[in-house]
Amino acid sequence: MKKENCKTTALNKGVVSEYDFGAVKLYAYKTNDLIDDEVFILVKNGKGVCIELPCFYDNIEELTAFIKENNIELVGKMVAYHAAGASFMPEVTAYGTKSSLEYNSVGGGAGLIQNFTNAFGEIFDSSVCKAELIEDGEFEIAGIKLNIKSNAEAYDIEIPEINCVYTHMLGHDCHSIVAGCPHADGIISQLNYYIRKGFDLVLTSHYTPEDLKDVRTKVDYLNNIKEIALECDNADEMKKKVNEKYPEYSGLNYLDMTVNFFFPAK
Repeated sequence: MKKENCKTTALNKGVVSEYDFGAVKLYAYKTNDLIDDEVFILVKNGKGVCIELPCFYDNIEELTAFIKENNIELVGKMVAYHAAGASFMPEVTAYGTKSSLEYNSVGGGAGLIQNFTNAFGEIFDSSVCKAELIEDGEFEIAGIKLNIKSNAEAYDIEIPEINCVYTHMLGHDCHSIVAGCPHADGIISQLNYYIRKGFDLVLTSHYTPEDLKDVRTKVDYLNNIKEIALECDNADEMKKKVNEKYPEYSGLNYLDMTVNFFFPAK
């Protein structure tokens, strides 16, 4: 995506890209942490709401300082797929759906938090943010109307005022976690919905903001992943063929997870 109306500020560790939509500003914080997290802050009339949390202590300190230095009054935290990092501005109310609360307490999100805790130790804030329950549909916060849409894992957020949508993962040149053909079909269906809706911007937890050109690239990738899997007999063969098809893609750890979903160990 060509980044327009965007001002970038390098912090000690992460980078903040500021997008000006007139009444609404979007701050995209690239954490540069060990799992390539992105945190987004929407601001209107000085009040802000963040989407997801930083989960490493140095990022928590850095983003908190940035918010205070820029006189942003954070009034809410939308916690969907990334609930670790409860020490990030704990005085601010967090919000989640029934699906996200289950995902982050006993579901796949909880399992990931445990894995990251084991892998990263004391630099990772493993405490899970408690969130107030919200329902699907329109939810207004910081003067900005959001459209909450639950899914099998957590929830996505549509932001009509800036014609934007937030979902967990995209990454046009990054491998995705694909848990088999039915999962791939589900992602493709969701991405095709974004195309039909004509969103200008797609925000995801592990990549800088993207657009519909990037969405179409990911749809092609997912279709190719399915076709490659049909040609293979095991995970190693699938990984080799996907790497040959996409030699410059990042996220090789995601590819490892994908091929093991398609060909589970016996």
